[in-house]
Amino acid sequence: MNDSRKHRISAAFGAAAGQYERHAGPQRLAATLVADLAQRQRPDGVARILEIGCGTGFLTRDIQARWPGAELIATDIAPAMLAQAASHGLIAGTFLPMDGEAPAFDGPWFDLILSSLAFQWFDDLDGAIARLAGLLRPGGSLIFSTMGQGSFARWRAAHAACGLVTGVPDYPSLDALRAMLAAHGDAFAFDEDYPLDCGDARGLIAHLKGIGAVVPTEGRPPLGPRALRRVMAVFDAAGGGDSYQVLFGRVTRAA
Repeated sequence: MNDSRKHRISAAFGAAAGQYERHAGPQRLAATLVADLAQRQRPDGVARILEIGCGTGFLTRDIQARWPGAELIATDIAPAMLAQAASHGLIAGTFLPMDGEAPAFDGPWFDLILSSLAFQWFDDLDGAIARLAGLLRPGGSLIFSTMGQGSFARWRAAHAACGLVTGVPDYPSLDALRAMLAAHGDAFAFDEDYPLDCGDARGLIAHLKGIGAVVPTEGRPPLGPRALRRVMAVFDAAGGGDSYQVLFGRVTRAA
């Protein structure tokens, strides 16, 4: 695990906590679908829920509304995000600073483990899914969303047209995620596309900064001003606008 990179991720999202919800359109949609999937899977009989990467609380608030009697432990790598989520008066739960890739629990504790758009920051997605699935009680489910390979395809294409590589991470394909989940007996994955109406390159950059997604892939330093202007011009000439490919996965432990 790259502790230095995780520290930068924590700091970047913490700095964005106060403005995050103004920029997070696709994040709202993905969180709602994670909650919908979880409710269809476990509408009742849920005593304890763990949320990974709660951010400012989109999914957290939905969990509270759907399972008001369950014990909720909401976690995030950025303490400032946790503070923002906890500031909403309608949420009752425990807010715990934690790297979701290294959970501070052991053994079967949870009926539901939920996460929306946090797993893409893990160093070892396959291993993290296995560790989190190990925390499920019999019959419990891990349900999550994460970024897919097709995300920001136009921004990537603009870089490629300039002979450059974007700092946006190399997210897994849907087939790659399905291969990871194949090791679990009861699991599935699918994807959804969410348009991002950012207008132009400046709007896309403002969106990424607004949500705190500004830590580049290891070994890919940020572009210099001249190279960035070239990429922005190509992106805008192609029409602007981009999209998220969001992958959804579910792993259920045998009862």
